[in-house]
Amino acid sequence: MAKSNSNKENHISSTTDVTLHSKGNLTRMLSANNVPEKPAMRGFDPKFADLVDYIVRITHEIWEEGGIGLLYDYYGTNMTIHTSSGPIYGRDKVIEATIQAQAAFPNRRLYADEVIWGGNDVDGFLSSHRLVHEGINLGATAYGPATGKRVSYKAVADCAVLNNVIYEEWLVRDELMLIHQLGYDVHEMARRMAEKESDQLNKLVVPGEATRLRGQLPPVPPTPNPNGQFNVELFVKNALHEIWNWRLLNKIPETHTQNFICESASGRSLYGQGHYRTYVLSLLSPFPDLAVTFDHFCALKEGPDRYRTATRWTMQGTHTGPGIYGEPTGKSIRIMGMSHHIVENGRFTHEWTLFDEFALLKQLYRPD
Repeated sequence: MAKSNSNKENHISSTTDVTLHSKGNLTRMLSANNVPEKPAMRGFDPKFADLVDYIVRITHEIWEEGGIGLLYDYYGTNMTIHTSSGPIYGRDKVIEATIQAQAAFPNRRLYADEVIWGGNDVDGFLSSHRLVHEGINLGATAYGPATGKRVSYKAVADCAVLNNVIYEEWLVRDELMLIHQLGYDVHEMARRMAEKESDQLNKLVVPGEATRLRGQLPPVPPTPNPNGQFNVELFVKNALHEIWNWRLLNKIPETHTQNFICESASGRSLYGQGHYRTYVLSLLSPFPDLAVTFDHFCALKEGPDRYRTATRWTMQGTHTGPGIYGEPTGKSIRIMGMSHHIVENGRFTHEWTLFDEFALLKQLYRPD
């Protein structure tokens, strides 16, 4: 089992002080000019101007105004929330978790940074909502009694919505940053929680080979572009596939601008192609068979050559190499992640990526 050391935590802020986060540009997000054509909203409460308005306003009503009971209106009875620590089944469980979260942080604020969406009011919408949680820990959490610490951590929620109701959700929170800011040793806490949740973790992660390669053949080739015109979905998926699955790090100068900016899990902040390359290697080294698959994509066009995109993906691998997670444990991991990008003139300019690194640690520390 790996032991905690300073090298493993070099991407975590060394202080629990938090600088208050500014709200995202709600004027832009809520504007009808946010997309070329305002989507039809049949089946939705007429008070919602569009899907972005729906997502931002119900989040505010439930979390900041304390309208927890509105979950009966906005969440389906048998809905599921998927997380890297396991699924949450049913609206009643969602209400229970919401009550506990608000009791732990009674003054919690959820600041919307971005909402990217796709779909329609007939087949259903899917939104990807990037936000920041802030508050003071005045009540007990799953990790211990109230600490009085102020926290600020990121989350992304993908919601499938139809007829004014969320019927499925995929949630990623920066749980490691939260635990660190509460004042706990994240590795010791991961060991403790892994022991407690061992049955659930062993159901989540079945040991086996990550299917990055096709036997002795290389990975699946990038998807060809039949008409030669720029296709933002093909660009994003092919670029990430070549970098993460093909290990073609020499492609980074072709797909990322020189002043590329990336914010990633556990407080990582990257600037430029060199930092991004080091970041990729830091995850490939401990998981040499690491494979990334793409689960959902949507994009909004902001101009002739500028897009805002949201990609949900799954990362699998086996901890057989050295690196930021200490001595290899031989454990398999499976983690869900979300990435928002700005693509301009055929290259990435900004990235916001989030995965639950605490859930990853729990999978590494789970009992045999």
